[in-house]
Amino acid sequence: MTGKLTHVDEAGRARMVDVSDKPETARRALASGALRMAPETLALALGGKAKKGDPLAVAELAGVMAAKRTADLIPLCHPLPLSSVRVRVEPDEALPGLRVTAEARTTGRTGVEMEALTAVSVACLTAYDMLKAADRGMVIEAVRVEEKAGGASGDWTRES
Repeated sequence: MTGKLTHVDEAGRARMVDVSDKPETARRALASGALRMAPETLALALGGKAKKGDPLAVAELAGVMAAKRTADLIPLCHPLPLSSVRVRVEPDEALPGLRVTAEARTTGRTGVEMEALTAVSVACLTAYDMLKAADRGMVIEAVRVEEKAGGASGDWTRES
């Protein structure tokens, strides 16, 4: 870690980082998160009887759509031409709840961590929205980057 914030100029003003001199490289980021819920809510989500449809499938689609709109949502993010976004929403009875992962890829001058994080966050929010009538006590938790690859700073993997 450099200890220096890149989105703040010398006068303390927010700014978009200038990446025009950086080389284009293959970039990849993997993010994860979870939606903790009551066991009965998980059974409802998996039983195909949720009033708004299949929360897992809709959350996966919402996550992909959100990754594509990250620069519209996060003020200083660069708009990126994403080459791939994959979102997985899977049940975890031990949680109990849903585990969400998102992988984003591009070839560009800046990383795709924010796109992967946005995909996970919106997938969790979408599942929450679809199941909230059954369980308002659900908790979205542990949204984080797990891995990133590419760029001048190199590869990084979260230590377990």
